[in-house]
Amino acid sequence: MKELIFQIEDDPEGGFTARGLGESIFTDGNSWKELKTNIKDAVKCHFDEGEIPKVIRLHYVKDEVMEVAS
Repeated sequence: MKELIFQIEDDPEGGFTARGLGESIFTDGNSWKELKTNIKDAVKCHFDEGEIPKVIRLHYVKDEVMEVAS
């Protein structure tokens, strides 16, 4: 595997959550920096030495709700 994509979302309780697409990898972080560190650690724990992806892509999804004025 050359690339692994993580879907990043805001955590309602603060910080961020990350889910590896196509893999059972889930992690979180209170800051963007902490999240990136936790993703790297989770990937290293999930894969064997020779199977670790070379690239991790972070796809940040942010839903925003707007009110339409009458």
